[in-house]
Amino acid sequence: MREAGIAPNRDSTASRFSFEEPSMNVSIISLGCDKATVDSERLIGEVVGHGATLVHEPESADVVIVNTCGFIDAAKQESIDTILRVASLKESGVRAVVALGCLVERYKDELAKEMPEVDMYLGFGELGELVPRLTDMGLLEDPYEVHPGVRIHLGDSPHVRYLKISEGCDHTCAFCAIPLMRGKHRSEPLEQLVAEAQQLERDGAQEITLVAQDLGHYGRDLGRNGLRLPDLISGLLSGTEVPWYRLLYMYPAGLSQSMVELLSNEPRLVPYIDIPIQHGSDVVLERMRRPERQETIRNKVTLLRESVPDIAIRTTVVLGFPGETENDFRILCSFLEEMEFERVGVFTYSEQEGTSGARLEDDVPQDVKLTRQDELTEIQRLITEDRLGRFVGRETEMLVDGKMEEPVGEYTHVGRVQWQADDVDGVTYLATERSLNAGTFERVKIEEIRDYDFYARVVR
Repeated sequence: MREAGIAPNRDSTASRFSFEEPSMNVSIISLGCDKATVDSERLIGEVVGHGATLVHEPESADVVIVNTCGFIDAAKQESIDTILRVASLKESGVRAVVALGCLVERYKDELAKEMPEVDMYLGFGELGELVPRLTDMGLLEDPYEVHPGVRIHLGDSPHVRYLKISEGCDHTCAFCAIPLMRGKHRSEPLEQLVAEAQQLERDGAQEITLVAQDLGHYGRDLGRNGLRLPDLISGLLSGTEVPWYRLLYMYPAGLSQSMVELLSNEPRLVPYIDIPIQHGSDVVLERMRRPERQETIRNKVTLLRESVPDIAIRTTVVLGFPGETENDFRILCSFLEEMEFERVGVFTYSEQEGTSGARLEDDVPQDVKLTRQDELTEIQRLITEDRLGRFVGRETEMLVDGKMEEPVGEYTHVGRVQWQADDVDGVTYLATERSLNAGTFERVKIEEIRDYDFYARVVR
């Protein structure tokens, strides 16, 4: 969760939210995925660009916004709990609470009925109304002047940033409610994305991770002669000097030959990719309404490894989808042992209202899901240890994330090498006698691996 800011409703009276000064303090709590974080950074940048002041503690804000997540039941509950917690701050000085994001998009009317203490609920199509509404209430200045697009960093590491290249999704996976919340796939204009990346670079970004529901769909909505993902990446590379670009969330079917060639030939595009497969049994994949089957996945992984020998491939799988048999599970285990992905996120199925999966029968008991999750996690732990073990003894570049408050023996700093994505893949602990700044690169030698983490030493 990242905290920082936003605001209220055009239908409300201005006097209710009046301030002695024309500026307000705003704070935002951003829940959910990296794509939601990008949304929050863009939106808070717009509000601050119109005269608001960002504060990091909701208790110190005049207006607080909660960017909700509605992907799975646990995320929904966290969003509701957060909204209620923030709403309670109105008793001690917070003037207004705003909720937006995925949960609001799906359940706006229900939330407004159950939690009337929230002053404004905004769906994705209503975000553009935020600044005018705040201005009508006298909280912001010059609402109709044009302000340059600005993103305000909400995390702890400004040298690591995310760039969302498209919104929505055209896939109809039976277990996923994302299209119901974020709509059909829409690509962001290339020029706009390059300009945004340039701003991130000016703010100190050393690594930019491209995110979308499916990176491979970029440009498909722009017409037959439109741009595609390799064109966008080439534009980003030529338009910035950011040392590392990383790719997350690309369906195997969308991994084109030109994209593989770019990964192979461009050193600033780190040898890493996340290709979610969700299962290894063709029967389950068909029930999930996934676009790929075993053979497609196998071919794409083979192509990647032949073209980019050092590449680290991450994926995700979902266990316990309705109708998954013990045989299906064994097929998945065997497939993962064959594919030898460097990392796998193992999740249990959670029914999502409105999806086709919610209408299926043959539910898998929760205790069976958890047993399978434990078994598969252990299988993959050994695979990961073996795959990452090939990097031990190698020299490579490490992006320093900072100095550790409590060193682990002689290891005083922490960061990541190119085969580790931020926040999901473990870290690299570094032994050095010098004090290193966050956001700098160091040449290191990997000495060992423990579970999912590397231990390395600066190369003199």
